[in-house]
Amino acid sequence: MTWREIAAAAGQVPPETTQQAVGYPALFVLVALGALVPVIPTGALVSTAAVVAFHHHAPLLGVVMVFAVAALAAFTGDLALYWLGRRGVRSRGGSRWLERLRGRATPERLEQAQTKLDEHGVLVLVVSRLVPAGRIPVMLACLLSELPLGRFARGDGPACLAWAATYGLIGILGGSLFAEPWKGVALAVGLTLAISVAPALWRRVRG
Repeated sequence: MTWREIAAAAGQVPPETTQQAVGYPALFVLVALGALVPVIPTGALVSTAAVVAFHHHAPLLGVVMVFAVAALAAFTGDLALYWLGRRGVRSRGGSRWLERLRGRATPERLEQAQTKLDEHGVLVLVVSRLVPAGRIPVMLACLLSELPLGRFARGDGPACLAWAATYGLIGILGGSLFAEPWKGVALAVGLTLAISVAPALWRRVRG
C-alpha cells in the first residue's frame, strides 16, 4: 500500500470514531488517576465527556460509554488507593499514601466518617462519593477500621456507579440546553465546580 492510499484510508475514518478511540482511554486514565491522586477534578471531566458524547450522532451509546468508562475508572482508582492505604496501615512505618490520606481529612471529619461507618456500614461509601471531599475521610475510616478489601469493593462499586451517573446527568443537562458543545461544557464545568466548593463555603459561613 502506498502512502497516498494510506492517507486516503485514514481520511475515510469518521472523526467521531477517532475521538472515541482516543477519548475513552484518556477518560479512563484521568479519572483513575484522579481517584488515586485526589487533585484532578474528575467530576468535571465526566460531565465534559458526557456533553461531547451527547452531541455525537449516536448520543445514547456515547453517554452510556462515558458512564461505564468513568465508573470503572473510579472503581479501579479507589481500589488501588485503598490497597496502598492498607499496606500503610499494616506496616510499622506507615506509607506516604496513608499520610496523604490523613493530611486530607481533618480530625473532625474523620470522627464523623467513623461514626457514620459504624452506624451504616459500607453504604456510607455511596454518600461519600457524591459529597464533595467526602470520599477521603470515609476511606480513611475504613482503613483504620481494617475493613477488608473485598468488603470495601462491594460498597465502593455502587458508589462509583452513582457518582458516574450523577456527573453524567450534569453533562447531559449541559448538552441538551445548548446546540454548541462548548456552551454545554462551560455550563457542566461551572456546575461541577459550584458543587465542589459549596460545602466549604457553607462551613465557612457557619463558622
